[in-house]
Amino acid sequence: MPLYDMPLPELLTYRPQVEEPPDFDDFWSETLAESRAVGGEVERVRYDGVLRTVDVEDVVFPGFGGDPVHAWLLTPTHASGPLPAVVGYLGYGAGRGRPHEHLRWPSAGYVTLVMDTRGQGAAWGTGGDTADPVGSGPAVPGSMTRGIGDPRDYYYRRVLTDAVRAVDVVRDLPQVDRSRVAVAGGSQGGGIALAAAGLVDGLVGAVIDVPFLCHLRRAVSITSTDPYGEVRRYLAVHRDSADRVFRTLSYIDGVSFAARASAPALFSVAMMDPVCPPSTVYAAFNAYAGTDKEIARFDFNEHEGGGAAHDEAQVRWLNARADSLRG
Repeated sequence: MPLYDMPLPELLTYRPQVEEPPDFDDFWSETLAESRAVGGEVERVRYDGVLRTVDVEDVVFPGFGGDPVHAWLLTPTHASGPLPAVVGYLGYGAGRGRPHEHLRWPSAGYVTLVMDTRGQGAAWGTGGDTADPVGSGPAVPGSMTRGIGDPRDYYYRRVLTDAVRAVDVVRDLPQVDRSRVAVAGGSQGGGIALAAAGLVDGLVGAVIDVPFLCHLRRAVSITSTDPYGEVRRYLAVHRDSADRVFRTLSYIDGVSFAARASAPALFSVAMMDPVCPPSTVYAAFNAYAGTDKEIARFDFNEHEGGGAAHDEAQVRWLNARADSLRG
């Protein structure tokens, strides 16, 4: 796709006023407190796989409302702790797959928790294992419109709570240095990582790759590509519900989370991205409150962004932050 969004000079200073509800902070504080109060045990079972340089555990932890969330825990074999850690989040429609698909961070020396995304895991990749036991009203096929009529019922309220609970789990692991925990993800995973950075204090870094779930009203308005297209199709049928829908989306907009985030952050943006338009990414990056922030720009790429070439840069970037805090 050719360039279709704002010119670069405008993107560099783009600071839109998103629709932020007055009870945004209370909403999330109460949501997280409720799920933490439910408690629940973390189950860890050694996974008998084929990897020799990484120890793998099949983990189930309590997420939103205590619902069971599956994850892979990968720890570098024979590494001496406490180690830095990365909590990884997945792209839209993917599940946690198989352990050998997630070797970049543990191979670089990080304890790594790969969180399954509830109710997804059957669109591409090698599958997921986490159900979303909460029902919803009418919805377009996909995840974007599940419970979209009310922020308390909305699907991403549950997902983002799972993401914070995943950080809680990693910080309690004996092999992890809790002062050196980072979050990372691309696309949907990048949007989740951005939200976690806005909801969790003391992260050593946030790797936010071509993030989804940012500047949502604009995203729905300028791209018909899914997943944002799901919201457009919903509104094309539910013609009188736009105010209610965008009120719900205002509670999960990455621009609002960015304004509350202080961890060092490495973003990326693809200038020909039809899935996560550049203006939505720059809206979040420019709003990001942390002063140690960078954005990698890929001028001729679509949603694949920097791909494997950028993976190495992400590791180098996080190494510099994690190593600076080594005890």
